[in-house]
Amino acid sequence: MSQPLSVRLAAALPYLRRHARALSGDQSLGDEYALGALQIVLDDPSTVLSASSLKVGLFRAFFQVWNRGSFGMVAEDGLVAQAQLYLQELTPHSRQALLLHAIEELSFRQIAEIMDKTLPEVENLISTARREMKKSIRGRVMVIEDESMIAMDLQDIVESMGHEVTGAAATHGQAVALAADHKPDLILSDIQLADGTSGIDAVDDILRAARGIPVIFITAFPERLLTGERREPAFVITKPYAEEQVQSAISQAMFFRSTAELHN
Repeated sequence: MSQPLSVRLAAALPYLRRHARALSGDQSLGDEYALGALQIVLDDPSTVLSASSLKVGLFRAFFQVWNRGSFGMVAEDGLVAQAQLYLQELTPHSRQALLLHAIEELSFRQIAEIMDKTLPEVENLISTARREMKKSIRGRVMVIEDESMIAMDLQDIVESMGHEVTGAAATHGQAVALAADHKPDLILSDIQLADGTSGIDAVDDILRAARGIPVIFITAFPERLLTGERREPAFVITKPYAEEQVQSAISQAMFFRSTAELHN
């Protein structure tokens, strides 16, 4: 017997909220859009039942809400507002198509269904997004990862994109000390570290001392972050990851970190 629609929606909602946060750059604003999409589905369940999958139907409803822009694009936070104003200069829908493909791991065919576009149009949008996001401001990236091979791989990915790696930390204490010595513009972090300490706690301590640094969590335990019980990061990548996922998340995060500090 298949699960009730409410149960299936509840299982998919954390990923829709993740997508909304990544696209808007703000948790509260992203949640407004996600709830708007959920309301469409609750009002008319055929929205998802007629789609190729529940996730595709839910994201299709979100796309409709996002296009209407009913909640306003400019959030109260100045940095987010600045980035959102810049969005107007980018090719429409390109970043969303890239996020759906690279972070949500949806196929071109599924994205075409969500966005009501042809396969060639989706391919062009994703190519355009990759090209435009390469123009993101360069910055300093810190890695918190206790597996040396993964840490080295992440550093290679970061440097291949033209960013600087400030260093890699394997424990909570090392991470806090490294961030204090070399303030990063972006943090890539696992959540379970070598000595039993928590990457989440390390990031919290770092952000208490230096607010506003975006974080990308790369973990085998994404359910520990997508709970809805605390402030959630915009980017949560599940191990094993694909290089394209990491590149896309870094570009998006640096895009929203494009401030005067990075220009100096």
